[in-house]
Amino acid sequence: MNNEVADSNPADAEILVIGAGPAGLMLANILGMYGRKVTVLEAMDQLIDYPRGVGLDDESFRTIQTVGLVDTVKPHTNPQHIMRLVNGAGKVILVNNPQTDEFGWDRKHGFIQPEVDRALYEGLSRFDNVQVLFGHRVEDVKEDADGVTAVALATGPDGQAEERRFRAQYLVGCEGGKSPTRKRMAVSFEGESPSTRWLVVDVNNDPLGTPNVFLGADPKRPYVSIGLPHAVRRWEFMLHDDETEEQVTDPAYVDNLLRDHVPDPSKLDFIRRRVFTHHGRVAGTFRKGRQLIAGDAAHLMPVWMGQGWNSAMRDATNLGWKLAAVTAGQAGDELLDTYTAERKDHAKAMVDLSMTFGKFIKITNPAGALARDAASSVLNLFPSVKSYFADMKFKPMPRYKQGVLADPTTQESGRAASVLTSRLIPVRTANSKVSPVGLQFPQPRVNSKDAPNVLLDDAIGNWWSVVVWGNSPKDVLPQESLDKLRALGARLVCILPETQREWAEQYMGEDVLVLGDHTGRMKKWFDDRPTPLVFLRPDRFVAGACLTQHAPATLDAILRSMAFIAPAEPAGVVIADDAAVLAK
Repeated sequence: MNNEVADSNPADAEILVIGAGPAGLMLANILGMYGRKVTVLEAMDQLIDYPRGVGLDDESFRTIQTVGLVDTVKPHTNPQHIMRLVNGAGKVILVNNPQTDEFGWDRKHGFIQPEVDRALYEGLSRFDNVQVLFGHRVEDVKEDADGVTAVALATGPDGQAEERRFRAQYLVGCEGGKSPTRKRMAVSFEGESPSTRWLVVDVNNDPLGTPNVFLGADPKRPYVSIGLPHAVRRWEFMLHDDETEEQVTDPAYVDNLLRDHVPDPSKLDFIRRRVFTHHGRVAGTFRKGRQLIAGDAAHLMPVWMGQGWNSAMRDATNLGWKLAAVTAGQAGDELLDTYTAERKDHAKAMVDLSMTFGKFIKITNPAGALARDAASSVLNLFPSVKSYFADMKFKPMPRYKQGVLADPTTQESGRAASVLTSRLIPVRTANSKVSPVGLQFPQPRVNSKDAPNVLLDDAIGNWWSVVVWGNSPKDVLPQESLDKLRALGARLVCILPETQREWAEQYMGEDVLVLGDHTGRMKKWFDDRPTPLVFLRPDRFVAGACLTQHAPATLDAILRSMAFIAPAEPAGVVIADDAAVLAK
């Protein structure tokens, strides 16, 4: 990665990313991994160095795993971040402590955002095809039929502002909630910006030391207390309408707010005191022509569910492989329309959930708070309700119903119903008729010839895969379909019980990756669903899942949905290892 000031000549790239925040940095890592040429322009002189987001989920960790940065991110996280909602008397109303590791990682982690963002930034040094330029404020963007030209002001060697131009095929605005890219696109940004303000207080040398989260639903003054890695403690206090920002950031005033939390607030090592307002907004579309938006530029959500940073990761994960495919000439431009179709509804669902949860916490009417606490106590008596909150089942998981998909029953291209409706006996007798298409595929540990007990994604690589339970893809797919999969760059994978792995490795040949299911988790997944063949996208979502005889039609529908462009000659190799880049 080159992070020096560019020369005076126009800088050409395939993708321009505006903003070196979490969405922009992760997107650049994904595109760099796929060999695409990327320029990141950041208006500030350096990364933001104060804490912001505090929650990192399993989906985000899976993306971090995909780009090979787990080892540099882990030291700045604490897994299994338990949240307790307490009332004004300190009694626990609800506990959120999910135990699942369905996607290979703990469901919730606390984290220090500046350190994790820095790990994402430093990870770009692996890619000669990626450059990050700080102190480059984009003032204007011109779009034409062939690409975009960004006009940026940058400080030159003499300290004077210089105009520089950057050319690319596509531009992605990741500049936050006030995104100039979104404003240039002239798209709506609908939602709410409640008048309620909050004071954020971050301190070093955590004086409490408890590792988890307390949401204080105190009608006198709702608050949040969060234990974070590196001995950082965060408090958030809801402000009353008559309290000014100057008043509440005064050290003496802050000390008074903290007196119920620590014996001597004056002895704390403060990082910052800052007032902010929650927003819940979603852009009308995430793409217009050759310009796109991601992260807070596309959606703003309150902090309650800790999903702002994670939603940025989901955007980058969804958009990254699609931009790579289009710029590599493997898919048509219309593939990028599926970004909005797939991401917008889930972003809105997370915004709505966060807004609702916030209203539940910040009740200040004593009678209303009493009714809430009483209702919570009764509901906690029901194990199913208690589990609903403890295991975070209320969180809507992304399910794509439109996009790069094929319906498992009808093989319709670009759409997928959420249930299996076939009248075939394997479907009628299945334990689950919920379709896996449009959902994220699980990530258990598996055994391979090269490595025991590895996470699934590390075994199959970072591009497309076709996964078959108990059988060789070469035995159940016709040659025509195998040729299309090779052109797509998909890896052929067989998963079967560990007891059969060595036999299968000898029988199936070198061009089929054989994985042993030594935990039994993959067997259970396939046992519950009449879909023994799965087409797995680079972002780990299921594009198609079917009975093997439906596989050719399902594959064709998927390729149509992504506007696949077959190369003049087959790629000739399966692209799936960690160093893989898209075949041009």
